[in-house]
Amino acid sequence: MKPDLFEAPDYYNLDDLLTEEHKLVRSAARDWVKRDVSPIIEEAAQKAEFPKEIIKGLAEIGAFGPYIPEEYGGAGLDQISYGLIMQEIERGDSGVRSTASVQSSLVMYPIFKFGSEAQRKTYLPKLASGEFMGCFGLTEPDHGSNPGGMVTNFKDKGDHYLLNGAKMWISNAPFADIAVVWAKDESGRIHGLIVERGMEGFSTPTTHNKWSLRASATGELIFDNVKVPKENLLPNKSGLGAPLMCLDSARFGIAWGAIGAAMDCYDTALRYAKEREQFGKPIGSFQLQQKKLAEMITEITKAQLLAWRLGSLRNEGKATSAQISMAKRNNVEMALKIAREARQILGGMGITGEYSIMRHMMNLESVVTYEGTHDIHLLITGMDVTGLNAFK
Repeated sequence: MKPDLFEAPDYYNLDDLLTEEHKLVRSAARDWVKRDVSPIIEEAAQKAEFPKEIIKGLAEIGAFGPYIPEEYGGAGLDQISYGLIMQEIERGDSGVRSTASVQSSLVMYPIFKFGSEAQRKTYLPKLASGEFMGCFGLTEPDHGSNPGGMVTNFKDKGDHYLLNGAKMWISNAPFADIAVVWAKDESGRIHGLIVERGMEGFSTPTTHNKWSLRASATGELIFDNVKVPKENLLPNKSGLGAPLMCLDSARFGIAWGAIGAAMDCYDTALRYAKEREQFGKPIGSFQLQQKKLAEMITEITKAQLLAWRLGSLRNEGKATSAQISMAKRNNVEMALKIAREARQILGGMGITGEYSIMRHMMNLESVVTYEGTHDIHLLITGMDVTGLNAFK
Protein backbone atom coordinates (compact mmCIF):
# COMPACT_ATOMS: atom_id res chain seq x y z
CA MET A 1 0.00 0.00 0.00
CA LYS A 2 1.39 3.38 -1.02
CA PRO A 3 1.65 6.02 1.71
CA ASP A 4 -1.16 8.57 1.85
CA LEU A 5 0.62 11.79 0.80
CA PHE A 6 -2.54 13.90 0.48
CA GLU A 7 -2.14 17.65 0.86
CA ALA A 8 -5.34 19.70 0.97
CA PRO A 9 -5.58 22.62 -1.45
CA ASP A 10 -6.47 26.02 0.02
CA TYR A 11 -6.01 28.44 -2.86
CA TYR A 12 -7.94 31.31 -1.24
CA ASN A 13 -6.53 30.91 2.29
CA LEU A 14 -9.88 29.73 3.61
CA ASP A 15 -8.16 28.43 6.72
CA ASP A 16 -8.14 32.07 7.84
CA LEU A 17 -11.93 31.80 8.15
CA LEU A 18 -11.76 28.77 10.45
CA THR A 19 -11.40 28.77 14.22
CA GLU A 20 -8.66 26.84 15.98
CA GLU A 21 -11.31 24.33 17.05
CA HIS A 22 -12.32 23.83 13.42
CA LYS A 23 -8.71 23.11 12.47
CA LEU A 24 -8.22 20.69 15.36
CA VAL A 25 -11.38 18.80 14.45
CA ARG A 26 -10.31 18.63 10.81
CA SER A 27 -6.79 17.50 11.71
CA ALA A 28 -8.12 14.68 13.88
CA ALA A 29 -10.35 13.45 11.06
CA ARG A 30 -7.61 13.85 8.42
CA ASP A 31 -5.03 11.99 10.48
CA TRP A 32 -7.50 9.18 11.16
CA VAL A 33 -8.34 8.81 7.46
CA LYS A 34 -4.66 8.63 6.56
CA ARG A 35 -3.96 6.06 9.25
CA ASP A 36 -7.08 3.87 9.32
CA VAL A 37 -8.98 4.34 6.04
CA SER A 38 -6.47 4.85 3.23
CA PRO A 39 -4.54 1.61 3.87
CA ILE A 40 -7.65 -0.62 3.71
CA ILE A 41 -10.23 1.14 1.57
CA GLU A 42 -9.16 -0.09 -1.88
CA GLU A 43 -9.29 -3.71 -0.79
CA ALA A 44 -12.66 -3.16 0.90
CA ALA A 45 -14.05 -1.61 -2.29
CA GLN A 46 -12.66 -4.42 -4.45
CA LYS A 47 -14.27 -6.99 -2.12
CA ALA A 48 -17.50 -4.96 -1.83
CA GLU A 49 -17.30 -5.14 1.96
CA PHE A 50 -17.90 -2.46 4.56
CA PRO A 51 -14.91 -2.41 6.93
CA LYS A 52 -16.74 -2.60 10.26
CA GLU A 53 -13.48 -2.24 12.15
CA ILE A 54 -13.52 1.50 11.39
CA ILE A 55 -16.74 2.16 13.33
CA LYS A 56 -14.86 2.68 16.59
CA GLY A 57 -12.55 5.20 14.93
CA LEU A 58 -15.45 7.11 13.40
CA ALA A 59 -16.94 7.47 16.88
CA GLU A 60 -13.61 8.57 18.35
CA ILE A 61 -13.16 11.45 15.86
CA GLY A 62 -16.70 12.66 16.61
CA ALA A 63 -18.18 11.63 13.27
CA PHE A 64 -21.39 10.35 14.87
CA GLY A 65 -23.60 13.29 15.81
CA PRO A 66 -20.86 15.93 16.09
CA TYR A 67 -23.44 18.69 16.59
CA ILE A 68 -25.53 16.71 19.11
CA PRO A 69 -25.16 18.16 22.65
CA GLU A 70 -22.62 16.49 24.91
CA GLU A 71 -25.32 15.50 27.41
CA TYR A 72 -26.55 12.98 24.82
CA GLY A 73 -23.10 11.74 23.86
CA GLY A 74 -22.42 14.10 20.97
CA ALA A 75 -19.46 16.44 20.64
CA GLY A 76 -21.50 19.66 20.80
CA LEU A 77 -19.70 21.09 17.75
CA ASP A 78 -20.97 23.61 15.22
CA GLN A 79 -22.09 23.00 11.66
CA ILE A 80 -18.79 23.93 10.03
CA SER A 81 -17.05 21.34 12.20
CA TYR A 82 -19.60 18.77 11.03
CA GLY A 83 -18.91 19.75 7.43
CA LEU A 84 -15.16 19.53 7.84
CA ILE A 85 -15.43 16.03 9.34
CA MET A 86 -17.57 14.90 6.40
CA GLN A 87 -15.08 16.48 3.98
CA GLU A 88 -12.16 14.59 5.45
CA ILE A 89 -14.02 11.28 5.62
CA GLU A 90 -15.21 11.51 2.02
CA ARG A 91 -11.67 12.35 0.97
CA GLY A 92 -11.10 8.78 2.10
CA ASP A 93 -14.28 7.30 0.65
CA SER A 94 -17.86 8.39 -0.04
CA GLY A 95 -19.21 5.14 1.35
CA VAL A 96 -17.54 5.68 4.71
CA ARG A 97 -18.90 9.22 4.76
CA SER A 98 -22.36 7.80 3.98
CA THR A 99 -22.14 5.61 7.06
CA ALA A 100 -21.26 8.62 9.22
CA SER A 101 -23.76 11.07 7.76
CA VAL A 102 -26.63 8.56 7.95
CA GLN A 103 -25.81 7.92 11.60
CA SER A 104 -25.58 11.65 12.35
CA SER A 105 -28.18 13.39 10.20
CA LEU A 106 -30.72 10.68 9.48
CA VAL A 107 -30.78 8.74 12.75
CA MET A 108 -29.41 10.85 15.62
CA TYR A 109 -30.79 14.15 14.30
CA PRO A 110 -34.46 13.03 14.11
CA ILE A 111 -34.27 11.33 17.51
CA PHE A 112 -32.78 14.51 18.98
CA LYS A 113 -35.17 16.92 17.22
CA PHE A 114 -38.39 14.93 17.15
CA GLY A 115 -37.95 12.30 19.84
CA SER A 116 -38.99 12.17 23.46
CA GLU A 117 -36.49 12.75 26.25
CA ALA A 118 -36.62 9.03 27.03
CA GLN A 119 -35.79 8.21 23.40
CA ARG A 120 -32.89 10.66 23.40
CA LYS A 121 -31.39 9.16 26.55
CA THR A 122 -31.95 5.60 25.40
CA TYR A 123 -30.51 5.80 21.89
CA LEU A 124 -28.30 8.85 21.35
CA PRO A 125 -25.34 7.96 23.64
CA LYS A 126 -25.12 4.47 22.14
CA LEU A 127 -25.32 5.87 18.60
CA ALA A 128 -22.65 8.48 19.36
CA SER A 129 -20.25 5.82 20.65
CA GLY A 130 -20.92 3.43 17.78
CA GLU A 131 -22.34 0.80 20.13
CA PHE A 132 -25.54 1.13 18.10
CA MET A 133 -25.58 1.75 14.37
CA GLY A 134 -28.66 3.14 12.65
CA CYS A 135 -30.28 3.58 9.27
CA PHE A 136 -33.04 5.75 7.78
CA GLY A 137 -36.04 4.35 5.94
CA LEU A 138 -37.71 6.78 3.55
CA THR A 139 -37.10 5.69 -0.08
CA GLU A 140 -39.34 2.92 -1.37
CA PRO A 141 -39.21 0.69 -4.46
CA ASP A 142 -41.80 2.86 -6.21
CA HIS A 143 -41.28 6.18 -4.43
CA GLY A 144 -37.89 7.88 -4.59
CA SER A 145 -38.10 11.53 -5.64
CA ASN A 146 -41.74 11.52 -4.50
CA PRO A 147 -41.44 10.25 -0.92
CA GLY A 148 -44.89 11.57 -0.04
CA GLY A 149 -46.33 8.78 -2.17
CA MET A 150 -45.00 6.13 0.22
CA VAL A 151 -47.15 3.09 0.89
CA THR A 152 -45.40 1.84 4.05
CA ASN A 153 -47.98 2.20 6.80
CA PHE A 154 -48.83 1.40 10.39
CA LYS A 155 -52.10 0.73 12.17
CA ASP A 156 -53.00 1.37 15.79
CA LYS A 157 -53.62 -1.95 17.50
CA GLY A 158 -54.28 -0.60 20.98
CA ASP A 159 -51.08 -1.42 22.85
CA HIS A 160 -48.78 -1.30 19.78
CA TYR A 161 -48.55 -0.28 16.13
CA LEU A 162 -48.52 -2.82 13.28
CA LEU A 163 -46.05 -1.79 10.58
CA ASN A 164 -46.08 -3.05 6.99
CA GLY A 165 -44.15 -2.07 3.87
CA ALA A 166 -40.66 -1.91 2.41
CA LYS A 167 -37.81 0.55 1.94
CA MET A 168 -34.83 0.25 -0.39
CA TRP A 169 -31.39 1.76 -1.11
CA ILE A 170 -30.81 2.04 2.63
CA SER A 171 -27.23 2.71 3.74
CA ASN A 172 -26.19 0.78 6.89
CA ALA A 173 -29.31 -1.42 6.68
CA PRO A 174 -27.54 -4.82 6.70
CA PHE A 175 -25.90 -4.23 10.08
CA ALA A 176 -28.04 -1.47 11.66
CA ASP A 177 -29.29 -2.03 15.20
CA ILE A 178 -32.14 0.45 14.75
CA ALA A 179 -33.97 2.06 11.84
CA VAL A 180 -35.77 5.41 11.85
CA VAL A 181 -38.65 4.54 9.55
CA TRP A 182 -41.14 6.91 7.97
CA ALA A 183 -44.63 5.52 7.45
CA LYS A 184 -48.22 6.67 7.10
CA ASP A 185 -50.81 6.28 9.82
CA GLU A 186 -54.40 5.35 9.07
CA SER A 187 -55.24 8.94 8.14
CA GLY A 188 -52.30 9.15 5.72
CA ARG A 189 -50.15 11.32 7.99
CA ILE A 190 -46.40 10.55 7.92
CA HIS A 191 -44.66 9.73 11.21
CA GLY A 192 -41.26 8.46 12.26
CA LEU A 193 -40.90 5.23 14.21
CA ILE A 194 -37.83 3.61 15.75
CA VAL A 195 -37.70 -0.03 14.65
CA GLU A 196 -35.20 -2.28 16.39
CA ARG A 197 -33.39 -5.28 14.97
CA GLY A 198 -34.90 -8.44 16.37
CA MET A 199 -38.50 -7.27 16.13
CA GLU A 200 -40.47 -10.11 14.57
CA GLY A 201 -41.19 -9.54 10.87
CA PHE A 202 -38.36 -7.01 10.41
CA SER A 203 -35.60 -8.02 7.97
CA THR A 204 -32.77 -6.20 6.17
CA PRO A 205 -31.63 -8.04 3.03
CA THR A 206 -28.37 -6.80 1.53
CA THR A 207 -28.24 -5.12 -1.89
CA HIS A 208 -25.60 -6.84 -4.04
CA ASN A 209 -23.85 -6.18 -7.37
CA LYS A 210 -23.22 -2.46 -6.88
CA TRP A 211 -20.61 -0.72 -9.02
CA SER A 212 -20.74 2.27 -6.66
CA LEU A 213 -20.27 2.72 -2.90
CA ARG A 214 -18.80 -0.75 -2.82
CA ALA A 215 -17.23 -0.21 0.60
CA SER A 216 -20.61 0.81 2.03
CA ALA A 217 -23.31 -1.60 3.20
CA THR A 218 -26.63 -1.06 1.39
CA GLY A 219 -29.84 -2.97 1.84
CA GLU A 220 -33.60 -3.06 2.12
CA LEU A 221 -35.94 -2.77 5.07
CA ILE A 222 -38.84 -5.22 5.03
CA PHE A 223 -41.74 -4.87 7.48
CA ASP A 224 -44.12 -7.81 7.64
CA ASN A 225 -46.65 -7.16 10.41
CA VAL A 226 -43.97 -5.76 12.70
CA LYS A 227 -45.24 -4.92 16.17
CA VAL A 228 -43.72 -1.57 17.15
CA PRO A 229 -44.19 -0.35 20.75
CA LYS A 230 -46.09 2.92 20.93
CA GLU A 231 -43.25 4.55 22.82
CA ASN A 232 -41.12 4.11 19.67
CA LEU A 233 -43.10 6.74 17.75
CA LEU A 234 -41.23 10.05 17.40
CA PRO A 235 -43.75 12.36 19.11
CA ASN A 236 -42.61 15.90 18.39
CA LYS A 237 -43.12 16.28 14.64
CA SER A 238 -45.08 14.57 11.89
CA GLY A 239 -45.71 15.16 8.20
CA LEU A 240 -43.29 15.00 5.26
CA GLY A 241 -41.47 18.06 6.59
CA ALA A 242 -39.91 15.95 9.35
CA PRO A 243 -37.86 13.58 7.15
CA LEU A 244 -37.09 16.48 4.79
CA MET A 245 -35.48 18.36 7.70
CA CYS A 246 -33.27 15.31 8.25
CA LEU A 247 -32.36 15.31 4.56
CA ASP A 248 -31.39 18.98 4.78
CA SER A 249 -28.82 18.07 7.41
CA ALA A 250 -27.54 15.13 5.37
CA ARG A 251 -27.36 17.19 2.16
CA PHE A 252 -25.36 19.83 4.00
CA GLY A 253 -22.85 17.16 4.97
CA ILE A 254 -22.72 15.90 1.39
CA ALA A 255 -21.99 19.42 0.09
CA TRP A 256 -18.85 19.36 2.24
CA GLY A 257 -18.06 15.69 1.67
CA ALA A 258 -18.01 15.99 -2.12
CA ILE A 259 -15.28 18.61 -1.78
CA GLY A 260 -13.15 16.00 -0.04
CA ALA A 261 -13.54 13.55 -2.92
CA ALA A 262 -12.70 16.32 -5.40
CA MET A 263 -9.64 17.39 -3.41
CA ASP A 264 -8.32 13.84 -3.35
CA CYS A 265 -8.74 13.48 -7.12
CA TYR A 266 -7.07 16.86 -7.72
CA ASP A 267 -4.17 16.12 -5.37
CA THR A 268 -3.61 12.73 -7.01
CA ALA A 269 -3.70 14.22 -10.52
CA LEU A 270 -1.42 17.14 -9.59
CA ARG A 271 1.15 14.84 -8.03
CA TYR A 272 1.02 12.49 -11.03
CA ALA A 273 1.30 15.34 -13.54
CA LYS A 274 4.52 16.52 -11.90
CA GLU A 275 6.08 13.05 -11.84
CA ARG A 276 4.91 11.38 -15.06
CA GLU A 277 7.18 12.16 -18.02
CA GLN A 278 6.32 12.01 -21.72
CA PHE A 279 8.22 13.53 -24.63
CA GLY A 280 11.10 14.24 -22.29
CA LYS A 281 9.33 16.32 -19.65
CA PRO A 282 6.60 16.09 -16.96
CA ILE A 283 3.10 16.01 -18.45
CA GLY A 284 2.20 18.85 -16.08
CA SER A 285 4.26 21.15 -18.29
CA PHE A 286 1.85 20.73 -21.20
CA GLN A 287 -0.88 23.32 -21.69
CA LEU A 288 -3.85 20.93 -21.75
CA GLN A 289 -2.86 19.31 -18.46
CA GLN A 290 -2.37 22.72 -16.84
CA LYS A 291 -5.81 23.74 -18.14
CA LYS A 292 -7.36 20.73 -16.44
CA LEU A 293 -5.57 21.36 -13.15
CA ALA A 294 -6.29 25.09 -13.17
CA GLU A 295 -10.00 24.44 -13.72
CA MET A 296 -10.03 21.84 -10.96
CA ILE A 297 -8.56 24.13 -8.32
CA THR A 298 -10.89 26.94 -9.43
CA GLU A 299 -13.98 24.78 -9.01
CA ILE A 300 -12.79 23.36 -5.69
CA THR A 301 -12.19 26.88 -4.39
CA LYS A 302 -15.67 28.00 -5.44
CA ALA A 303 -17.21 24.96 -3.75
CA GLN A 304 -15.21 25.60 -0.57
CA LEU A 305 -16.52 29.16 -0.41
CA LEU A 306 -20.08 27.96 -1.01
CA ALA A 307 -19.84 25.34 1.73
CA TRP A 308 -18.22 27.70 4.22
CA ARG A 309 -20.89 30.36 3.71
CA LEU A 310 -23.63 27.74 3.99
CA GLY A 311 -22.07 26.49 7.22
CA SER A 312 -22.07 30.02 8.61
CA LEU A 313 -25.75 30.37 7.72
CA ARG A 314 -26.51 27.00 9.34
CA ASN A 315 -24.74 28.11 12.51
CA GLU A 316 -26.96 31.21 12.56
CA GLY A 317 -30.11 29.19 11.85
CA LYS A 318 -30.62 31.08 8.60
CA ALA A 319 -29.84 28.50 5.88
CA THR A 320 -32.83 27.58 3.72
CA SER A 321 -33.57 24.19 2.22
CA ALA A 322 -33.13 25.69 -1.24
CA GLN A 323 -29.67 27.01 -0.35
CA ILE A 324 -28.68 23.56 0.88
CA SER A 325 -30.00 22.01 -2.34
CA MET A 326 -27.90 24.40 -4.42
CA ALA A 327 -24.72 23.50 -2.55
CA LYS A 328 -25.37 19.76 -2.70
CA ARG A 329 -26.08 19.82 -6.43
CA ASN A 330 -23.22 22.14 -7.34
CA ASN A 331 -20.55 20.49 -5.23
CA VAL A 332 -21.33 16.92 -6.24
CA GLU A 333 -21.42 17.87 -9.93
CA MET A 334 -18.10 19.66 -9.43
CA ALA A 335 -16.56 16.58 -7.81
CA LEU A 336 -17.77 14.28 -10.59
CA LYS A 337 -16.29 16.50 -13.28
CA ILE A 338 -12.99 16.71 -11.44
CA ALA A 339 -12.87 12.93 -10.98
CA ARG A 340 -13.35 12.44 -14.71
CA GLU A 341 -10.72 15.02 -15.66
CA ALA A 342 -8.28 13.64 -13.09
CA ARG A 343 -8.76 10.16 -14.49
CA GLN A 344 -7.76 11.45 -17.93
CA ILE A 345 -4.56 13.00 -16.56
CA LEU A 346 -3.59 9.59 -15.19
CA GLY A 347 -4.39 7.88 -18.49
CA GLY A 348 -4.71 4.12 -18.17
CA MET A 349 -3.40 4.14 -14.62
CA GLY A 350 -6.48 6.10 -13.64
CA ILE A 351 -8.74 3.07 -13.91
CA THR A 352 -6.68 0.92 -11.54
CA GLY A 353 -7.04 0.46 -7.82
CA GLU A 354 -3.52 1.72 -7.39
CA TYR A 355 -5.06 5.19 -7.36
CA SER A 356 -8.28 6.41 -5.74
CA ILE A 357 -9.77 8.29 -8.68
CA MET A 358 -11.90 5.61 -10.33
CA ARG A 359 -13.30 4.59 -6.94
CA HIS A 360 -14.25 8.19 -6.22
CA MET A 361 -15.82 8.52 -9.66
CA MET A 362 -17.98 5.44 -9.19
CA ASN A 363 -18.97 6.50 -5.68
CA LEU A 364 -19.97 9.98 -6.82
CA GLU A 365 -22.41 8.46 -9.32
CA SER A 366 -24.43 7.44 -6.26
CA VAL A 367 -23.87 10.68 -4.39
CA VAL A 368 -25.21 12.71 -7.33
CA THR A 369 -28.45 10.70 -7.08
CA TYR A 370 -29.09 10.04 -3.40
CA GLU A 371 -30.48 12.56 -0.91
CA GLY A 372 -32.30 14.15 -3.86
CA THR A 373 -31.23 13.67 -7.46
CA HIS A 374 -29.24 16.25 -9.42
CA ASP A 375 -32.35 17.19 -11.42
CA ILE A 376 -34.63 17.43 -8.40
CA HIS A 377 -32.24 19.86 -6.69
CA LEU A 378 -32.14 21.92 -9.88
CA LEU A 379 -35.94 22.18 -9.77
CA ILE A 380 -35.87 23.12 -6.08
CA THR A 381 -33.64 26.06 -6.99
CA GLY A 382 -35.86 26.87 -9.95
CA MET A 383 -38.96 26.92 -7.79
CA ASP A 384 -37.20 29.07 -5.21
CA VAL A 385 -36.19 31.76 -7.70
CA THR A 386 -39.40 31.79 -9.77
CA GLY A 387 -42.01 30.96 -7.16
CA LEU A 388 -43.46 28.45 -9.64
CA ASN A 389 -43.74 24.75 -8.82
CA ALA A 390 -42.46 22.46 -11.59
CA PHE A 391 -43.28 19.32 -9.57
CA LYS A 392 -47.01 19.56 -10.16
